[in-house]
Parts: sequence; structure tokens; C-alpha cells
Amino acid sequence: MTNVIIIHGTSGSPESNWFPWLNTELEKLGCKVFIPKFPTPNGQSLSAWLSVFKEYEQYLDENTIVIGHSLGSAFLLSVIEATHQPIKHAFFISAFLGLLNDPRFDVPNKTFTTRSFDWTKIKSNCKGFTVINSDNDPYVPIEKGREFAENLGVELVILKNAGHINKDSGYTDFPLLLEKIKKLF
Repeated sequence: MTNVIIIHGTSGSPESNWFPWLNTELEKLGCKVFIPKFPTPNGQSLSAWLSVFKEYEQYLDENTIVIGHSLGSAFLLSVIEATHQPIKHAFFISAFLGLLNDPRFDVPNKTFTTRSFDWTKIKSNCKGFTVINSDNDPYVPIEKGREFAENLGVELVILKNAGHINKDSGYTDFPLLLEKIKKLF
């Protein structure tokens, strides 16, 4: 049984973007899918999100796939870094670290994205990584995606004109991500 955990970003929810579609498609393949709801933007902090995630830690194992969108990507780095059970693969969509020079996001995101990460430990706790960013994301510059991918030692997958790879950019489904996940089975 493959567990898949999908993590939303700032102002996101389990019902937003392509998450419900991916949930349905993965369940058809026999996966057990979890999409936690985190406090955002009010009450948003790394410690608050880690507290919510405690309920899902039991589903992390060698067959688990995690997917983070936007801030969810930085959050998953903290989860992977701390896990005692290495996982199968992590997908990071619209990924970034550091500040975005936009106070609407920098204030609630700061505890997630400005900390130091133990990249060696992260790489030893997950067998594979995929980072996917868009070349015209209105919030996350492509350089942030490149930096994220470089830290993991992987090539950045760049989507053309995909915005923030969310519902506002037309992403209510995400076939490319589904195909990449299927290749892991």
C-alpha cells in the first residue's frame, strides 16, 4: 500500500487547486491519500503545522510519497529532515525557500522558509526528489525553484506559463504529476 500525503500552502486547503483531482486519481490506483488541513494564514507557523502533522507521521514509511505545494514544499523539508522512517519520494511544486519580498507571504511563511536545513539528512531520509516550478509564477521567482532543486541535487522541472500551478492558473488537475507518480509504482 502506498501512502500519499499532500500538503497545501499559505491560504490553501485540502479542497483547493488540483488536490481533490489527484486524490481521486491516486485512490483509483489503490493509494491511501491524506490531505491535512493546516491553520493559514492566521495561526500559521512551523510549530503549529508540525503539531497538526503529528497525526499523519504514522503514515510515513518506505512506500510513502509526499507532495508539497508552495509553502507545503518548505514544510515537507522539515518533516523529511526529522523523520526516523525514510520515505520513497517527495514532489515539491512551486517550491521556494527564503523570503519572497512580499509581506503578505513573508510574515506567515518566515518560520518555514528562513531556517537552516540539514540537506545531508534530508537526502538520506528520502529516496528521490522532484521539483516542479513555473517560469511565470507571480509569487515564486524561478530562481527560488532552481535553488531548491540544487540543494537537493536534482534538476528543476520547469513548466511554461503555468503560473503558481494552482487553480488560479488553470490547474484543477495535474496529469504530469500523476504520470510522474505512476512511474514510482
